[in-house]
Amino acid sequence: MSLDPNPGPSGAGGAVDPSGAGGGVGGAAGGAGAPGAAGPSAAVGMPATKTARQARIAALLGSRPVRSQAELAALLAEDGLVVGQATLSRDLVEMRAVRVRGTTGGLVYAVPSEGGDRSPAPAMPQELLDARLARLCGELLVTAEASANIVVLRTPPGAANFLALAIDHSVMPSLLGTIAGDDTVMLITRDPQGGAELAERFLQLAADPGASSDKL
Repeated sequence: MSLDPNPGPSGAGGAVDPSGAGGGVGGAAGGAGAPGAAGPSAAVGMPATKTARQARIAALLGSRPVRSQAELAALLAEDGLVVGQATLSRDLVEMRAVRVRGTTGGLVYAVPSEGGDRSPAPAMPQELLDARLARLCGELLVTAEASANIVVLRTPPGAANFLALAIDHSVMPSLLGTIAGDDTVMLITRDPQGGAELAERFLQLAADPGASSDKL
């Protein structure tokens, strides 16, 4: 099946309608292996629903530059999600995805940002996301405690979601999931006894903002 949609206009600095995906299958080869958030494998329980698919699309667009629908389809296929061009186009329209200028000057897909500013923005380089996590750990982390594969991070009141969001956007292969309350973030590690090591790494991030989160 060919994934070669008609490209839309690409004015400098402007957004382009997602239906003008641009780029053919050849574009996927250059970006399919780009670094970014660790993705789920086919063995992970991901339901074949639109909600799950669109959540994965948002995660991919937020973690790496994706230049075409063909490239996005290839990344989804790596996760075991085989999506046709028509379905993918509908998903991008529903998600209000547009193409914007990326950090290298090329056009990449973006979805509306989280928080107050909902303007679509290209994926941030991973080193900036890691630096943001380290900075927030230094500013917000009060305590980090572990039990088996559970880590509990304490923050000032109302700050847990800020820290949890930064954790979700960072590359942490050892982390299975994150839950945030008002002043508490609970993390679950893949290793049944991995909590103590992960808690120690967060304490290191808080003490040394220059530390990298890719070892978490």
